Amino acid sequence: MRRGGQAAANAAFGILLALALLLSYVEVLLPLSIGIPGVKLGLANLASLVCLYLFGIRRAALLSVLRIVLTGFLFGNMAAILYSLSGAALSLTAAALAKRSGGFSALGVSVLGAVFHNLGQLIVASLVVQNRGLFWYFPLLLLAGVIMGALIGMLTAEVLKHLPASLCGARD
Repeated sequence: MRRGGQAAANAAFGILLALALLLSYVEVLLPLSIGIPGVKLGLANLASLVCLYLFGIRRAALLSVLRIVLTGFLFGNMAAILYSLSGAALSLTAAALAKRSGGFSALGVSVLGAVFHNLGQLIVASLVVQNRGLFWYFPLLLLAGVIMGALIGMLTAEVLKHLPASLCGARD
């Protein structure tokens, strides 16, 4: 990648990280209570998905880790960091594989990522509390993941349509 292209890619990455932190903060401020504990909108995943499409898995993973750690220290706690990292690892892996397959749109990639994020967090929670009975909760998380994943996927597709072509070719 040319020097100027790398600078633009680094600037775009910084903007995506700032956006992810801002969306995480907005999510903290929103009083979302739909009767399902732990369900969040996942607004910051918009930045992660855009990063995955623009720069690939390595930078998307870096963005996710930075966002989760910074958000955890700013608005959460160590448990939130642990759960989010486990969900993000599984989510990003599933999303990247779905994207690479070529058989999924941004909406499908996002839905898969959201569902696997919930699954990853549920697996860690069941290990932490040593109770596999928590998996009765998965159908509710599945429904929430599909709905929010679809919304974030539609937003991701729309954002990608409006980005300059020069930035869209800025892969690692």
